[in-house]
Amino acid sequence: MNAASSTDLLLDFLGSLELERGLARNTLEAYQTDLRQLSVHLEAAGSDLIGASRADLASWLDSLAASGVSNATLRRKVACLRTWYRWLRREELIEDDPTAELRSPGRDRRLPKVLTRGEVARLMEAPSGTEPAALRDRAILETMYACGLRSTETVELELSKVDLEARMLRVVGKGGKERMVPLGTPAVAAIAVWLERGRPKLVGIREERRLFVNLRGGSMTRQGLYGIVRRHAATAGLSGRMTPHTLRHSFATHMLSGGCDLRALQEMLGHADAATTQLYTHLTVDDLRESYFEAHPRSRT
Repeated sequence: MNAASSTDLLLDFLGSLELERGLARNTLEAYQTDLRQLSVHLEAAGSDLIGASRADLASWLDSLAASGVSNATLRRKVACLRTWYRWLRREELIEDDPTAELRSPGRDRRLPKVLTRGEVARLMEAPSGTEPAALRDRAILETMYACGLRSTETVELELSKVDLEARMLRVVGKGGKERMVPLGTPAVAAIAVWLERGRPKLVGIREERRLFVNLRGGSMTRQGLYGIVRRHAATAGLSGRMTPHTLRHSFATHMLSGGCDLRALQEMLGHADAATTQLYTHLTVDDLRESYFEAHPRSRT
């Protein structure tokens, strides 16, 4: 299969996923990247995306695992492969599905990194000053922690979906599903200051529907958001790998340990599967155990 036909086939595949299954743009981009990476691997082995065998696919996944790729990423890549080869069969471009007996790696048992309440407070105080960038960053951090937003949800949050008077956000999550999430008082205050004193200086007279913008007044990227979070985490003296998702994990854990109902938390996080939300119950059990042994007078006798 030559490069031109390979590209055309990939575009047809991604187009069908978008039309028939309504997959999110990020998922489509990830699938495209996965298949292009696989294509390079297969070409070196003398094969291609149509002629690949189960052994070829297993070899690629093994090489990724050996390079340190996480099980979660490997599972997504296996899902991509299965979707791709089932589509090829449906289009009658192959006879046998090489992913039929391909095993997906088990789930990582590692629990996500979570900030303590004191660390959250230090992070929120890290953006200092009254310049537009500082006001924006403070509003971003407060909003992400207040609502447990994903990075994509944060950069794509539209101004029209923020109701400061009602203290609510309308968040568009995975698959275009919309959910309502309450806003805490610090987040409302930070957004109000950003809208009054920061955003107008960056946006000027242009029309920009996004709540948060880059320093040129245009749409932010996820990469830009990562940089903001990591920079202020360093200022706050937070060690370890800090990402926007750390704030989402911290939000979920602190909500549960504070008594939030699991079903309500699932709605606020936008989880389709309650099992995903239940991961955080393990973290709160650890919190309870630690508190017990520190507080109970006969816990260690």
